[in-house]
Amino acid sequence: MSSLPRRVKSVPKAPTSEEFSSFLDSTSESEEEEEEWEPKSKIARRPHLPKKTEAKTKKAAAPRSTVARKMVKKVAIKEEMDVSLPIAPAEENKMQLLKPKEENAGTKPKSLNRMPEVHKKMEINSFQGKNQNSSVSDEKPSTSVPVVKQEKCEEEFAFDEPPSKKIKLNTCPEGKPVKNLGGNKIKEEFEMNWDIVQALSEVTNVEPWVCANLIRLFQEENTIPFIARYRKELINNLEADALREVQHALEELRTVAKKTHTMIQKLKKEGKLSSCLLKGLLNCRTLEELDHVSSPYKTGSKGTKAQRAKQLGLEPAALSLLQNPGELNLFSYIRPNTKGLANIQEVEAGVQHILADIFAKDKDTLDFIRKLCQQRYISIQSTLAKVSSKNGNEKDIDKFQLYHEFSCNIKNIQHHQILAINRGENLKILTVKVNIPDGVKNEFCWWCVNERWRPKQFLKPEFMRLLRSSVEDAYKRLIYPLLCREFRSKLTSDAEKESVMMFGRNLRQLLLTSPVRGRALMGVDPGYKHGCKLAIISPTSQILHTDVVYLHSGQGLREAEKIKRLLLQYNCSTVVIGNGTACRETEAYFADLIMKKYFAPLDVVYCIVSEAGASIYSVSPEASKEMPDLDPNLRSAVSIARRVQDPLAELVKIEPKHIGVGMYQHDVSQTLLKATLDSVVEECVSFVGVDINICSEILLRHIAGLNTNRAKNIIEWREKNGPFINREQLKEVKGLGPKTFQQCAGFIRFNQEYIKTFCSNKKNELGSRALLTKAGAQAKKKSKLTSCASQQPNPLDQTCIHPESYNIAMRFLSLIGGNANDIGKSDMQQKVNVVIQKEGLEGTAKKLNTTVHTLQLIIDGLTQPEGYDIRTDFDKPDFKRSIVCFEDLRVGAVLTGKVENATPFGVFVDIGVGKAGLIPVRSITEAKLSKAKKRRSLGLGPGERVEVKVLNVDIPRLRITLDLLRVL
Repeated sequence: MSSLPRRVKSVPKAPTSEEFSSFLDSTSESEEEEEEWEPKSKIARRPHLPKKTEAKTKKAAAPRSTVARKMVKKVAIKEEMDVSLPIAPAEENKMQLLKPKEENAGTKPKSLNRMPEVHKKMEINSFQGKNQNSSVSDEKPSTSVPVVKQEKCEEEFAFDEPPSKKIKLNTCPEGKPVKNLGGNKIKEEFEMNWDIVQALSEVTNVEPWVCANLIRLFQEENTIPFIARYRKELINNLEADALREVQHALEELRTVAKKTHTMIQKLKKEGKLSSCLLKGLLNCRTLEELDHVSSPYKTGSKGTKAQRAKQLGLEPAALSLLQNPGELNLFSYIRPNTKGLANIQEVEAGVQHILADIFAKDKDTLDFIRKLCQQRYISIQSTLAKVSSKNGNEKDIDKFQLYHEFSCNIKNIQHHQILAINRGENLKILTVKVNIPDGVKNEFCWWCVNERWRPKQFLKPEFMRLLRSSVEDAYKRLIYPLLCREFRSKLTSDAEKESVMMFGRNLRQLLLTSPVRGRALMGVDPGYKHGCKLAIISPTSQILHTDVVYLHSGQGLREAEKIKRLLLQYNCSTVVIGNGTACRETEAYFADLIMKKYFAPLDVVYCIVSEAGASIYSVSPEASKEMPDLDPNLRSAVSIARRVQDPLAELVKIEPKHIGVGMYQHDVSQTLLKATLDSVVEECVSFVGVDINICSEILLRHIAGLNTNRAKNIIEWREKNGPFINREQLKEVKGLGPKTFQQCAGFIRFNQEYIKTFCSNKKNELGSRALLTKAGAQAKKKSKLTSCASQQPNPLDQTCIHPESYNIAMRFLSLIGGNANDIGKSDMQQKVNVVIQKEGLEGTAKKLNTTVHTLQLIIDGLTQPEGYDIRTDFDKPDFKRSIVCFEDLRVGAVLTGKVENATPFGVFVDIGVGKAGLIPVRSITEAKLSKAKKRRSLGLGPGERVEVKVLNVDIPRLRITLDLLRVL
């Protein structure tokens, strides 16, 4: 290092003409990029990556960096601030924040400072034949690199190299973070004694490097659909459900940290904070632990027994008993006129309370008892409450018949059993307790007396008796209730999470039901007194006719004529019946007419669809805005018909919790339920994609990155300027900044035929107009060029390929000899197969300098047929022509049905008898599921068609038990 100053003073070698021209090229490039600089006001709004922990540079390197800056000044290269996020270039698309630890195993701890891994900014069309933009980190480490700031970065050059290798380091605008140089350590707003990455990994069973990446991705406000589809290599290919679980766990840990620091500040202000208490608070990982440690110090509390004993001055006696019992004299603490110190018994009781409090708050003691409980049989028991057996409603009591005398190991108890027990306890029908065997208490007390809290000196018999009674008091009064609360809280929390996740899985299955397109539908909202509401909609969801018929008041024959006339008039052969009041009778009515071939020549079929939430939607502001002239009762019939034609577009209009495909959804945390269900809706809408030029505002709201205001702005822009031509035009919408564009762009589709027709018509209109004057044309030349460029349709906009990967897609097309206009055609599939079979997926990805996940996404986008919909892989509604009665069921009968709901204890199947049958979870085995279903955490979901066998029919209780034969 001592030689560095001498090297700096040496006269630099004069560059050759070729080298100088190469250097000037890079200079001109920097000047072009200078025009894209943004003011500081915009920089402040951008999300920043966490600061990197970098080793300090040595003092000897300082003179060199100074001379480096002078050299830059000599050749008149403008310095510019690095205002964009440090991200990898789109050409490489390597998207790496962190890699598994094994890859970094060979790094030396005391190495020289390497340049940050930031790359040269390039235009999209300049990728061919240029390999100059490789990472500077591949070069030899330079000792001349000054300390690099995170947000304000000067241009850097690799000196002492030929001028052709003097590559300027800059960033790309796509927003992809570079590999983090600081490892798994992430600095949080509220620091605790535990590392958030490690804690998150333990809670979720996800690798630490994946957790670290996810924390950074969530900090940058990336949405779950975007991460799940376009950042797979960073998250080890996790699914959206797993990402949601990690996100919820992260929020819980941050909530604990925030509340802990709030409590610390409060106790500090009140003068109650000790070093021991501070350590205990910073060790808390759950809200239960925090509550246990902080509850004695809360304002307004009359204080614990231990606190009252300390106020009487007995704390020195308690500590002396543990540390120096030979000098302890309890009789000296007696004060006859003071309550709590009047006699030796009260003094001993006060010392016992202080000791018990010390034992119950000791981390090692609590860790020992928790570990001991894990090794023993701990059960949860429920019995019929004495009060409810006398005064309760018999119907409600019978619902919990299974739990009147119930006992189960907490390791084996099912989630639905926990939720059922909790509901029974809240209704005061059940009494619940956690049973910890006496052996746990005995072993714990022996360990405390003989090991953990063994006095440093010999104890007198009376003091030994006091120590034992203190340990027993700590267990009985403080530790046992804490353990019971922890067990109940953990079981309830896990059960609630599983219930919410189950609701989310069922909702996804329902939203992704395959649409029934290309046919007119008649929606029927059944009813008795007020009649059945009818609505006929066209294949494009337009309302053709609405009416009311009275099928169940003796006018069925006359109304049949009206129904037949309407079906023939609108060429409608599909009837959709809601499953609400009078559904069974309405179904029987239509089934009877169909069997008699009353609607001939039409071959009419019908299906039953859930009408959950239809009534709520029919009186909502959205429904009033969409169908202002329609009666609310008739709106529900329209909604029922549209649920079959396009389930996703219709169901997103309803609050997810009203769709009703969950388990105990009213007993779980409503905040968690709403967040999860909204996330599932966003995931489904995003993955299906929306056509930006025809979709509704309500559907647009649920695209990743968009919200109510942004969706409204997009619709207003579309109404004012006409249809969008390409994805780039989204940047012109008010409120859609770079981050929003990055999140939503990949999920927005463009119908190329419609856009081409629109562009050709517009071109003809412009051609017919008079040409502008020459002066006016020159004045507006620049703006015209810009508008023309942004109004060119891009065939890649109809695919799932993200704009940040367009250049890789074009390079791949060049590699296979394809054309962007052939997307989705069979020729494209053949060309892709030839190249992949020859070089393999990994080889091709390496050749294109990208990742396998990105290349696979590009291949999918190029080969999927035009108008591809992921919902075509899911099941359609089950159409029927006849009906079976409940009384007709016989044990052993084989039937087909459709899954209505899925729970942890089994699956409910609609077999067309008006009451769903239950397939117990023990009957759902892997052998009976198709290969596609085996990958799921739960075998079956709503909408799937199954073949079942009747095992039992309980007519009085209206219960049907089924056995799964196979999935159709």
